[in-house]
Amino acid sequence: MGIAERIYEIVKGLPEDSAAEVLDYAQAKCVKSAAAAVATRRAAALAVLDKHSRKFKAARLDRDELHNRASLR
Repeated sequence: MGIAERIYEIVKGLPEDSAAEVLDYAQAKCVKSAAAAVATRRAAALAVLDKHSRKFKAARLDRDELHNRASLR
């Protein structure tokens, strides 16, 4: 018997309000683990950006200059 089946068997015998608490807890755990996965992916992406940040020089862009280029006319 898997974990989900064991939880189901236990919750089946509980009153409705207690079963609702178990459901709320399970949903909160899902949200928390999804948020942790997003944070992990974000940290990895930022690490890649930090690794390559010194290779590129930032330049300020002037919007009017960009729109007034001869190639756009």
